[in-house]
Amino acid sequence: MRTHTIGDLSLVLSEPVSKQVSWIGQEELLEQILACWTRITKDDLPLTPRLIGKPKMGKTTLAQAAAQAIDKPVFIYQCTTDTRPEDLLVTPVLSGAGKISYHASPLVSAMIEGGVAILDEANRMPEKSWASLAPLLDHRRYVESIVAGVRIPAHDDFRCCVTMNDDASTYEVPEYMVSRIQPLVFVDFPEKD
Repeated sequence: MRTHTIGDLSLVLSEPVSKQVSWIGQEELLEQILACWTRITKDDLPLTPRLIGKPKMGKTTLAQAAAQAIDKPVFIYQCTTDTRPEDLLVTPVLSGAGKISYHASPLVSAMIEGGVAILDEANRMPEKSWASLAPLLDHRRYVESIVAGVRIPAHDDFRCCVTMNDDASTYEVPEYMVSRIQPLVFVDFPEKD
């Protein structure tokens, strides 16, 4: 079990995804994501691309392949309609000894380790969860866990990608977040050849 200490708080970290993937064809999509994550100077902020397309188009695979291309650990958080801010950040867990331990989500684990977080099907999340991500996806680059009582800064190497299904079973993404998850990369069926 891997842990990380912030002040007096010990966080149990999530494990990165171990399965390797391949992205075949549509190389320009992979290049777009890598360009979003490139920093020319130390003061540059990486962008957070938003991959949109119909279900089963390979959006998550594409994001994971981009992370592998830059040799970063990949952490995937599966968003749902009942995702709460504490689910996205830090969750208290009652251990067998009756003590509370704090578990970092895949997102926070990627922030701490300088990995890539993929927020999968993010437009299934309610607005309250999006609000908890606002300071992370702008120039502040941190999250605040009310449950654990800590502010967690993102490692300089941290990168993020958001996937969204283009269907009717999703929420509208708040406008203040749309400006933070740019550019939009549309993932469609590849050309026949």
